[in-house]
Amino acid sequence: MKKTTLALMQSAQAATKNIAHLLFVGSCLAWGASAAYADSGTGARVPLLPKYTQECAACHLAYPAGFLPAASWQRVMAGLGKHYGTDASLDEASVREISTWLKANAATYKRVSEEPPQDRITKSAWFLQKHREGEVPATVWKRASVGSAANCAACHTQAAAGSYSEREIRIPK
Repeated sequence: MKKTTLALMQSAQAATKNIAHLLFVGSCLAWGASAAYADSGTGARVPLLPKYTQECAACHLAYPAGFLPAASWQRVMAGLGKHYGTDASLDEASVREISTWLKANAATYKRVSEEPPQDRITKSAWFLQKHREGEVPATVWKRASVGSAANCAACHTQAAAGSYSEREIRIPK
């Protein structure tokens, strides 16, 4: 009888260890998935459309499509003749191709789906919350090495690759 009880206790201990191990591994996987989600700040990374990179990144960082909702991207693309003070006009085929890609990959989740003032990423509620005064002093935006809040690559060292992980932030002096 004692052998049976001992065997049952050992079996229960082994099962408990297995469950604890599974819970630990599951927690690590869940953390890893959330960390991967956080890398872009907007969900899974979407490969950039070559035409979008060619045309838009010629002047500024090719911002991830998920940084703005579709309606904002639509207005941005419709106003390329006066693109934030610059003529960024494109041929119709390019506008159509880029607009279609932006719409398909625009923000759809609640955190980013609201249309920011003037369709500016830097005026969106999620951007302002992520860069609030306690974390990013207003003086940072005025540094010559940063220039403005729109210069993501100044601090987000992997922004051009679509990664906005907090582990990759280096605020320049």
